[in-house]
Amino acid sequence: MSESLEVKGARTGSRPKSRRRAREYVVQALYAWLLNAPKGIGELGVIEAHVRDDAEFEQADAEWFESIWRGVTAQDEAESLRELFMPYVDRSLHEMSPVEHAILLLGTYELVHAQEVPYRVAINESVELAKSFGATDGFKFINGVLDKVAAQVREPEIRRKR
Repeated sequence: MSESLEVKGARTGSRPKSRRRAREYVVQALYAWLLNAPKGIGELGVIEAHVRDDAEFEQADAEWFESIWRGVTAQDEAESLRELFMPYVDRSLHEMSPVEHAILLLGTYELVHAQEVPYRVAINESVELAKSFGATDGFKFINGVLDKVAAQVREPEIRRKR
């Protein structure tokens, strides 16, 4: 009996961590996709299989990974997401780091398509990813851009919070 309670408690407590791990894997997959797609070798299935083969992938929320990964890479979705965040970016897409680009795609996707995730959580998760994978002050850039995207796509939620 106590064993099932421990498992149940561990499962509940680990959900945010497993989602964070899923987001880390999404950033890695998007990074590979962004670097390889222009060369014609960014096949989605190959990239996804490579990510899922990681020994620690089992710690990630596989459904969350799949939802975001397939959502961002769906036909024309990445371009739609870029149209939302590029007005708030102070450089061209080609001058942007692929890590920042991947994180902005993920963060914008969550803001637009994962309404069950509070906007502050979506932004904070992206900022944390930028701190882990990005340049020294890249997290400030990510935070500023996603704050503006959130104001545009989550305006009613932001108003309710104030």
